[in-house]
Order: sequence, then C-alpha cells, then structure tokens
Amino acid sequence: MPRALVIEDDEVTARDIVAELGAHGLAADWVANGRDGLERALEDGYDIITLDRMLPGMDGIDVVSALRKRNVDTPVLMISALSDVDDRVRGLRAGGDDYLTKPFAPDELAARAEVLLRRRRPSANDTRLRVADLELDLVRHNAQRNGEALTLLPTEFRLLEFLMRNAGQVVTRQMIFEHVWGFHFDPGTNVIDVHIGRLRRKIDGAGQAPLIRTVRGSGYVLAPAD
Repeated sequence: MPRALVIEDDEVTARDIVAELGAHGLAADWVANGRDGLERALEDGYDIITLDRMLPGMDGIDVVSALRKRNVDTPVLMISALSDVDDRVRGLRAGGDDYLTKPFAPDELAARAEVLLRRRRPSANDTRLRVADLELDLVRHNAQRNGEALTLLPTEFRLLEFLMRNAGQVVTRQMIFEHVWGFHFDPGTNVIDVHIGRLRRKIDGAGQAPLIRTVRGSGYVLAPAD
C-alpha cells in the first residue's frame, strides 16, 4: 500500500486529507508542524507528501526546499490558502511538484495525488503511450490512431500526452491548465474547451469510438469506450 505523509496544522483539514487518501488506497500519517514533518519525511519512505504552505515551526517553502537540498525526490503536493500566481510559482520553484489551493474538492486532491504517484513510477515503455488503438510516440513526436497518422499542433500534443498519462482518470480544467499551459495563462478563458474540441475532431473521427469524454461539472477523461 502506498504511504502518504500529511503535513498540516489544521486538524479538521488534516483528517479530511487522511480520510480521502485512505479511501483511495493510501496509508497516511499526519504531522502538525513543519519541523516534525521534515524529520518524518527524511526518516521514513513515503511515496507522496501533502504539505501545507503556512505551518508552525517551519514554513512549507522551507520544508520542501530542505527536502530537495537533501536529494529527497518524494513527490510533494503543496496545499495552501495562498492562491496568487506568485505564491504558487514560489512553491513550485522551491521544489513542489503540484499546488492545490484551499478550499479544495476532496476528489481533486485524490486525483492530483494519483497523478503524482503515477509520474513517480514510469513504465518501461514510457516513451510510447497507448490507449485502445490510439498511440503517442514521445521520442518521434508523432501520434496515430488505428494506424492512421494524426497531425497535432504542439499544444494539442502536450494536451493529449497529459490525458493519456492519466487515462481512465478524470482530470479537471484547472489540472489541464496548470500542466499544459502553466500558471502564466488565464484559466477563465475557454482555451481548454477549444483545444479539447479540436483534439476530439482529430482523434475521434467518423466511425471511431469516442475516447475523450466530458464529465459534467468535473472535467475530462480519456478512456476506451465501454
């Protein structure tokens, strides 16, 4: 069973995180301050860490910076009420792998944790992704479906790669925005919907079983048709 370390000073939030991770198959330990959290992260073999940005004893930025300086590569999901772009960028540059702002939906927390866990365990064929009859070659930078080549623009390629790496999992618009476009882009525009529409037209052509589905109120999922 994967192990998670939850570093969070608010007991209610911590219990919610532990419960959500536990419901998705992770055994989670809770630490309520930064210094103790750093010690636990250095001593025990955790698969993922959720780290509050503002902590007593030692700030979350200092915790993740100390981990990276000691060559600890455990994925870190930073969680904070600080939602400004500068705060998120600072957390990521300090060594965080992802950044989730409070308040957050429990299922998004679980989805982000699952993404980080999969990213840490690349498969032997990680340079070639396949879902049903759709293939993406990351070395040759080409895509095909049912043997037919697909012409993708660079952003469409990155978007498809993100969807395929998380095949079968719902990814939110915010997750797509952060991983494909980055924090400099305005998530309030319809750019994601436009690109999803273009990608659908290219991979879900006439006579093809649709692979990209919209999950109303949540996001999108790429998966073989039932």
